[in-house]
Amino acid sequence: MTSGGSTGRPKVIVDAMPARWDPEEGFLCQRPGDVILNPGPLYHNAPFNCIFTGLFVGGTIVEMGKFDALRTLQLIETHKVNWVTMVPTMMHRIWRLGPDVLSDYTLPSLRVMLHMAAPCAPWLKEAWIDWLGSERIYEYYGTTEAIGSTMISGTDWLAHRGSVGRVREGYEMAILEEEGQRCPAGEVGEIYFRPQDGVGSTYHYLGSTAKRIGEWESTGDLGSVDEDGYLYLSDRRNDLIISGGANIYPAEVEAAIDAHPAVRTSAVIGLPDEDWGARVHAIVQPIEGAVLGDMELLEFVTDRLAKFKLPKSIEFTRDALRDEAGKVRRAALRDARMGAAGQSRLDAV
Repeated sequence: MTSGGSTGRPKVIVDAMPARWDPEEGFLCQRPGDVILNPGPLYHNAPFNCIFTGLFVGGTIVEMGKFDALRTLQLIETHKVNWVTMVPTMMHRIWRLGPDVLSDYTLPSLRVMLHMAAPCAPWLKEAWIDWLGSERIYEYYGTTEAIGSTMISGTDWLAHRGSVGRVREGYEMAILEEEGQRCPAGEVGEIYFRPQDGVGSTYHYLGSTAKRIGEWESTGDLGSVDEDGYLYLSDRRNDLIISGGANIYPAEVEAAIDAHPAVRTSAVIGLPDEDWGARVHAIVQPIEGAVLGDMELLEFVTDRLAKFKLPKSIEFTRDALRDEAGKVRRAALRDARMGAAGQSRLDAV
């Protein structure tokens, strides 16, 4: 697969997997003969893989072509879909259809709704669990490079709220400091994986190099594990905002903003600030026709975030902030605004 990751720098990931598949082995809870809905773009690794592994076990694929929230529910009911994978952006748009629409859809055929590719706000995950039941909601965290992955059911998530699960069989996981020392439980560090056949056994790059410490390879993400080995994501290391000496993770701020009923999605970046070193800047895409102001949004998130994490500037846009795979390129958004003037500044200190 080709990948730009979160950096936007193109590279090719050459998979070392042999070109064969056991037709009785379902991938990520797929079962032979499942009806599988694909709402995602096939240029993205997850939909591409999930479609073909479904075909490999005799599944039927319902291909949407382009995601639409209401049509997704209609297709699941019409074709009696058993398995679907989504990204949180899709989950958010479906949830925004509102209780009057969602109450018409119980989706009895759906056994697995698996989400991945981007952090999911806890409030959104909980809303889906309340709607469909914890036994049908799953989350997967991993890399195209197949160096390691985790998975968690909705039931386990309720006991470990915010986690993306424990490392899957065939891999090891470690949270390491910059010097390579392991972080204690609960302490944020960089997430590293090691496949059972050793470093470099699952892929190699064309056009890039991996970050490794010994036989451990970095995902580029920050996170922590609890005493039971459940992983909690913080954010990508390159996106971390250090403001006044405090670490601020954009995904946490975005989750608070996206909970506002008038917000379609948001992206949070750090911009230079003489006093703080960096300030939290929120770029917000409202839903169509919504009227939303700086102070209303700030008041909304004040009860959801610590004071030092509040946006110090807010920008509204009608441009799409995330691609069809739910990805946001914060580095590109940051670069485009480094020289911008006239942004709305808030006295949120």
